[in-house]
Amino acid sequence: MAASSSSSSSSSSSSFWRCNLILILVGCCVLVVSSEGNNYNSRPDVVEGLSWSFYKNSCPKVESIIRRHLRKVFKEDIGNAAALLRLHFHDCFVQGCDASVLLDGSASGPSEQEAPPNLSLRAAAFRIVDELRDLLDQECGTVVSCSDIVAIAARDSVHLSGGADYEVPLGRRDGVEFASREATIANLPSPATNASTLLKFLATKNLDATDLVALSGGHTIGLSHCSSFTGRLYPTQDPTMEENFAADLKRICPTPNTNATTVLDVRTPDRFDNKYYVDLVNRQGLFTSDQDLYSYKKTRAIVKSFAEDEALFSEKFVRAMLKMGQLSVLTGNNGEIRANCSVRNSDNVQLKTVVEEEKESAAEL
Repeated sequence: MAASSSSSSSSSSSSFWRCNLILILVGCCVLVVSSEGNNYNSRPDVVEGLSWSFYKNSCPKVESIIRRHLRKVFKEDIGNAAALLRLHFHDCFVQGCDASVLLDGSASGPSEQEAPPNLSLRAAAFRIVDELRDLLDQECGTVVSCSDIVAIAARDSVHLSGGADYEVPLGRRDGVEFASREATIANLPSPATNASTLLKFLATKNLDATDLVALSGGHTIGLSHCSSFTGRLYPTQDPTMEENFAADLKRICPTPNTNATTVLDVRTPDRFDNKYYVDLVNRQGLFTSDQDLYSYKKTRAIVKSFAEDEALFSEKFVRAMLKMGQLSVLTGNNGEIRANCSVRNSDNVQLKTVVEEEKESAAEL
């Protein structure tokens, strides 16, 4: 009986541990699924009219065509990644992501490109968008908007320089009007703006403190002209600037009006990573708008968390980009799909000629 009892006890014990092991494994699976679900749900809602598969039927290769071309472009000059990313920012913050920044000026006034904040936008960025327009037209006809091209190019600029790869909701349409000089200036804060002012400005776009700090991380790649930061060097040096960093900048920009450039991120200037935040913690942010994110109490902890955790930065950057990329978008029958990204269709002489020729051919039939 004793042997039987012992055997029964051993069997019960074994069953008990098997059951618990199963529960533990199931619990782990639930945690993994829950975690993945949270990551997916962390994406912002998609604006009505946009979708994750907008060109599935009309231009299924749109993203692969853009990425293939940008790989070649960045192989020649990785600096164009920052240029395209900045173009998307400057488009979206001024009257929404409608590609109005691409429009040339007209009799109604100067273009957005002629406003002071946009004078330093790289000419190459506009040329690359035109190249992408042509490539997509050859494959699909004129079905992909210029604003979607800019949004996809910005995402690929991040990924191809070492950052996250993420889906972009598509279906934006192009605006037919550009913003005034005054509106452009008002919606593109200068590099001398402090964090408190930036927070108030972004709140008008439904973006919060985490979005501000995350989007500022775009400065992990790219260059700046001396004129954007020499106010921190002359006539007196900004006390928040690390001494050796300031000395290096003074060698590059010996006077306030020096026509030279320097990198935005001193650690990994051509790689999209979290080192920009490490710069800020070490008082090596180039602009006031950068360094003040660490000085200001409402954003300091966010900067520190991104400096310590690159995966966290990546997650928050993607979310902020998706939010920004849907600002005041035109969808459905609003706006148009520009055949030439720098000219609205009604002013496109070449397009009008093609349309007239098609009408004549149809009449002859």
